[in-house]
Amino acid sequence: MLPHLDAAYNLARWLARDDVDAQDVVQEAMLRAFRYFDSFHGGDARVWLLAIVRNTFYSLRTKAAADDAHETFDDDVHTFADEQPTPEARALLALDVSTLQTALENLPHPLREALVLRELEECSYKEIASITGQKIGTVMSRLARARERLRAEMIHHSTEARRHDVP
Repeated sequence: MLPHLDAAYNLARWLARDDVDAQDVVQEAMLRAFRYFDSFHGGDARVWLLAIVRNTFYSLRTKAAADDAHETFDDDVHTFADEQPTPEARALLALDVSTLQTALENLPHPLREALVLRELEECSYKEIASITGQKIGTVMSRLARARERLRAEMIHHSTEARRHDVP
């Protein structure tokens, strides 16, 4: 499992949004992986460990009632109007890593986890479905919504930044 420790921390960090909480999640996930290693029947150890990290995060999150910063995902509430950015805006957005990180952190957990697993951890749709316990169709639709929401967040941030520019 040690070769996959970085991937486990990366997923935990994006889910928890905090280094210390991510370390706690990974520590607990590694303990669970060790405790239940006899249930591992071969296959992709990375996918198995990432599923444990994800499940550990959500189980610890539900135990921590003081964490009121979470939001429930609702398709009707979490949709944005379609605004097409100009090519110049797209170029500027592509260069702003800070904007991307902020926009990614603002996504609801289900969308953020799907994007992190696909784009940062380079998991296949099948692997994401296995990790999250979702159907592949659900994974694909979440990724489509996540990409659209991320694009809208970045456009919104870019528009806000331009309002504060001095001519």
